[in-house]
Amino acid sequence: MTITADDHRAHAYADLPGLMSLMTGDEKHGPAATSTLDVLWVLYDRVLRVTPERTADPGRDRFLLSKGHGPMAYYAVLAAKGFLPVEWLPGFGGYDSPLGHHPDRLLVPGAEIGSGSLGHGLPIGVGTALGLRAQGLGDPAVWVLIGDAELDEGSNHEAIAFAGPAGLDRLHTVVVDNSSASHARPGGIAARFEAAGWSAATVDGRDHTALYEAFTAPHPGRPHVVVARVEPKNA
Repeated sequence: MTITADDHRAHAYADLPGLMSLMTGDEKHGPAATSTLDVLWVLYDRVLRVTPERTADPGRDRFLLSKGHGPMAYYAVLAAKGFLPVEWLPGFGGYDSPLGHHPDRLLVPGAEIGSGSLGHGLPIGVGTALGLRAQGLGDPAVWVLIGDAELDEGSNHEAIAFAGPAGLDRLHTVVVDNSSASHARPGGIAARFEAAGWSAATVDGRDHTALYEAFTAPHPGRPHVVVARVEPKNA
C-alpha cells in the first residue's frame, strides 16, 4: 500500500513499510532501523501506556530509544500512532527537519531522550526508574530499547549490575539481537542479565505474539529483559 505525506488516516502495522519509504537520503542505517520495527510496533500498539495526549503526564510509561542511530522505524511508528505528522517523514535528515539521524527529545514529540551514542540509554533508564521511585510514582513502567552491540559498552554492564540488586521492577529492557556485537556472551545475552538478578526471556523478534507475551510476563521484585532475536545485520 502506498503512503503519501498528506495521508491523515489511522495507520496499521501493514502501513509501516510505506511510512518508512517516505524517508530517503544518506545515513539511513537501514538494517538498524528495520531490526527494531516489530519490537517498536508491539510496544506502542499493545504495551506502552502513553499516547500523544499524555506525553507530559507524570503517570505515563517512559520509552527510551537507546538504539538511536537507526531511527526510521521509530519515526514511522510515532507517525502511525499520531505522535508526529506523516508530513514530517520525507524531510528526515534535512537540516531544517525535526527528524534527525538521531532523535532529539526537544524536537521529536514523544521522545524521552536524545539518543544515538551507544551505551547510554540503559543507564538513563536506571536513573529514570530510580527517580520515579523517589517521587513515589510506582505505576509508570520504564522501557529501554538497546542493540546487542551496545553490550560491548561497559556503561551498560554497570547499569545491569546495579538494577538487579536494586530491585528496579518497573525497569524493562529490550535487546534487539541482530548479531552485531563484537564480543560473545557466555550462555547468551539473557544469561548476563540473569546473573545480575534480572528476569529474562529470549524470543523471535519478528513474532508479535511471542513479543507481547514476553513483554507482559510478570517479574515481581526484579527488572525484566527481553532479548528479541532478528536476522543477522549482514544476512
